[in-house]
Amino acid sequence: MSQHDYDIANQSFPAFRTDLNNVLGAINSSNSGTSRPSGAVSGTIWLDTTSATTPTLKYYDGAGDISLATLDHSANTVNWLDNSVSFDIVNDTSPQLGGQLDVNGNALGDGTLELLKFSETASAVNEFTIANASTGNNPVLSATGGDTNVGIEFTTKGTGTIKFNDLAYIPQQALTSSSNAVAWDTQAKPNAYHLTTENTTFSAPTNSVEGAFICVEINYNGSHTIAFNTVFEFAGSTAPTFTSSDGKTDILVFKYNGAIWQEVGRTLNLSES
Repeated sequence: MSQHDYDIANQSFPAFRTDLNNVLGAINSSNSGTSRPSGAVSGTIWLDTTSATTPTLKYYDGAGDISLATLDHSANTVNWLDNSVSFDIVNDTSPQLGGQLDVNGNALGDGTLELLKFSETASAVNEFTIANASTGNNPVLSATGGDTNVGIEFTTKGTGTIKFNDLAYIPQQALTSSSNAVAWDTQAKPNAYHLTTENTTFSAPTNSVEGAFICVEINYNGSHTIAFNTVFEFAGSTAPTFTSSDGKTDILVFKYNGAIWQEVGRTLNLSES
């Protein structure tokens, strides 16, 4: 690394050759040094090596130096210092974000057609998190953020509908009894099953939302009796006679009207196999 004043004097050949080699050395090392070259003119680019591992590339405009970028020798990367500098995302095959990507009110697309459009809420604290997955697992789209409870909303345009081209289902989850009572969190387990272990009563559900549907499959593991809290309203205001026979199944469906869970369907005395 070297610098030169770029002034080759009239001199003997050996001295001229040395001076010429020094000029070429300065050019070859990007005018490296801990201070601006003495022969710098407007337009001179030089490498400030004050930091040996992260030197700074500078441009002399005739009055002062403009710092262009730092060169990270350890990571072999260039860190541009002017935030208005654009980068070549086409040829950068592994670009990385150092912070949030501001789409500046624009959409992502092919340059003409919009593929993904963003709308920002000034007071937002909640967002989506997208996670990929390993072999045998599904990628996940989650609602995350500062609130304790965060849902997900889907809204179509005009009379548009939401279409599923493949099977959509709510996984069935177990409800267990304790001290002859079944607690039912309808937000966590809207599609439930209960394998009887004792005579039991279904308690008033928690996290009920008006308009929601819930379903329970009761599998009798012995001749156990079943009852429901009065918040469950059955057809004709009369609960059915449950099967209560070992190896049999009853299935019930309810809809919440904001006050009670109204029965909308039942199938009793089914064989479990």
